[in-house]
Amino acid sequence: MNMGRKKLNRSRQRGINRREFMKKSAMAVGTAMTSGLVLPKVVKPARATSRDYILIGRPNPTTGPIASFGEPTPWVDDRAVAEINRDGGIYLKEMGKKVPIKVKILDTESNPTKAGEIASRLIVKDKVDLMVFYHTPDTVNPVSSICERYRVPGISLDSPLEPWLEGGPYHWVYHAFWSVEKDIVPVYTGMWEEVKTNKVVGILMANDPDGVAWSAVFKKVGGAMGYSFVDLGRFPYFNKDFSAFISAWKKENVEILLGNTIPPDFATAWRQCQRLGFRPKVATIGKAILFPSAVGALGGDLPNGLTTEIWWSPHHPFKSSLTGESAKELCDDWTKDTGKEWTQPIGYKHAGYEIAADVLRRAGSIDKETLRRAIADTSMSTIVGPITYNSENYSRTPLVGGQWVKGTKFPWELKIVYNKEHPYIPLTGTMVSMA
Repeated sequence: MNMGRKKLNRSRQRGINRREFMKKSAMAVGTAMTSGLVLPKVVKPARATSRDYILIGRPNPTTGPIASFGEPTPWVDDRAVAEINRDGGIYLKEMGKKVPIKVKILDTESNPTKAGEIASRLIVKDKVDLMVFYHTPDTVNPVSSICERYRVPGISLDSPLEPWLEGGPYHWVYHAFWSVEKDIVPVYTGMWEEVKTNKVVGILMANDPDGVAWSAVFKKVGGAMGYSFVDLGRFPYFNKDFSAFISAWKKENVEILLGNTIPPDFATAWRQCQRLGFRPKVATIGKAILFPSAVGALGGDLPNGLTTEIWWSPHHPFKSSLTGESAKELCDDWTKDTGKEWTQPIGYKHAGYEIAADVLRRAGSIDKETLRRAIADTSMSTIVGPITYNSENYSRTPLVGGQWVKGTKFPWELKIVYNKEHPYIPLTGTMVSMA
């Protein structure tokens, strides 16, 4: 293990800690936007008084390396908006009538700087009343920062808590998802405990907010649990050569691979692992293998036995507060309409509109501060579970563990193999070793 530790120390000397990373990322976004956009003298944007609808801004990664997260847009958005507007929309006391909601979706291209630019445009040019946004720190962190800057209420989901909290404290943005330390670590190690290993873990994580936060948390908490880590440091997106990582993992007898990467990076690394003869007993990867499309793109039998987190599935026992649909019914409708297998963001996209509709109805207003207070007071059940925000502006959602196996209806199916923290979410498979 000495070689892994020495390389890690060198990486730390060359690198930055996660708070520094977040500060530099925020500075980069701010610089990009002030160079490309003339900011108004008054930070708080004016209300478009002549408008007879509520406008929601929706930055979405439609293209780029995390486009799989954004794929269910506009399918979910169109359905949810139609349901909210079915009887005329939301009653606003200040207008004395019901008004419809409209949504403006803009592509972030999976780029944090672009996400920040789009958020600014939606606020300054389009004068959105509310921002609803999702999908990893690449989108959520910069949009949260812009909402805070302009004092625009924001509802965000689908990004781990620790990287999001690094950008706080928050006043205008409220977030819902799970914690790396309190949820991911128990689920991942819970799956690892189902397989007999030497507890030596190789880390594969990029130099982004997820990778910086996840690696730090796992080494702190996992180390106390008896796991040792071989970590050569963070790498840039679209890295083409992982041979140094693989060589170190083989030399240190790594039996567990832990990763959190964009799909293209894991595909490159995993194919090189097979070519260079590195075959761990367990490979648990966040972000990169959440979706059937990304898993199928690995080719051949390479997905078989890979494990990851499951934040939402057809088996989650929750219903929509908008439509009354169960998680399974929503997934079945998706498959019927698109011919595609369900994906985890479907539920979270839908839940974002559930929260937004509930907030707008309780607020009865599009005054920014009134909306913010209504978000803070949220206490409701959604298709992803209960949402009640705490004093740090977040609500934790349930998490279980899954493993990819060969499917029947579709080439690959994600089975729930670990649920000890949330036993009301049923198991649909049994954890097996990859070796």
